[in-house]
Amino acid sequence: MIDIKEYGEFTTSWCPGCGNFGIMDAVRAALSRQGIAPHQFVYVSGIGQAAKAPHYIRCNGFNGLHGRSLPAAQAIRLANTRLPVLVSSGDGCSYGEGGNHFLAAIRRNVNITLLAHDNQIYGLTKGQASPTTAQGHVTKAQPQGVASAAFNPVAVAVAMRCGFVARGFAGDKEFLADLIVAAMQHDGFALVDIFQPCVSFNKINTYAWYKERCRPLPADYDPTNWEAAMAAAATFGDEIPVGVLYREDKPSFESRLGHLAGEPLAARGPDPAGMARVLEAFA
Repeated sequence: MIDIKEYGEFTTSWCPGCGNFGIMDAVRAALSRQGIAPHQFVYVSGIGQAAKAPHYIRCNGFNGLHGRSLPAAQAIRLANTRLPVLVSSGDGCSYGEGGNHFLAAIRRNVNITLLAHDNQIYGLTKGQASPTTAQGHVTKAQPQGVASAAFNPVAVAVAMRCGFVARGFAGDKEFLADLIVAAMQHDGFALVDIFQPCVSFNKINTYAWYKERCRPLPADYDPTNWEAAMAAAATFGDEIPVGVLYREDKPSFESRLGHLAGEPLAARGPDPAGMARVLEAFA
């Protein structure tokens, strides 16, 4: 165990009551339980309120562009396969601007964990509809209601047989910490989509709204059953199943690349002789 205080205390720019605080507490608890010290992991993000998470914890941090956190996180992991890599970004960053990278990350299966702060709104830019905003939801930018259907990230991930797919709630920090631990210990790409109330700009999907609906999956639920996982992932309404929706063990991207075996790339020195051989092959 690592003392939670090791991760530092920081003044944030988040609104009082923001769901990001619950996610940050769960991340610290998950790291502490695994004995991961601040210098022993990398926290990557894109742009947005959720993406400020690496600013508010002592860690090796990296801010990418909006929607571009996953490519940077995968590169970091491939360069140093000894470092756990966490990604925190919002639903807009992860599924909107970064939607193509989200799909590619599932296909590649690099061993990183994506914590998607899903508040069903764009919080940083003051309340426009995001990809996960419910159809008909009225915002300042969509005064007649959102016309597009909401994107269901966990259903898409299960459909693509992502190795680890979970859904959690920022208002239940202990349960969420358990999910994050399980995701980080999974060998391959892991998605934890987290309902994160935006107290300033989403007055519909509130803490009370989620608490009334979020129900842990039953004890006899089998996350390796793809059909059952698809049904659970598609359930969103008066009841929303939370927990590990789907799990499938398969080779990670790293394990399929022989040159990544052994010493991490980041620890290797230059190989002039090898470079010379490559150049000679083109002569």
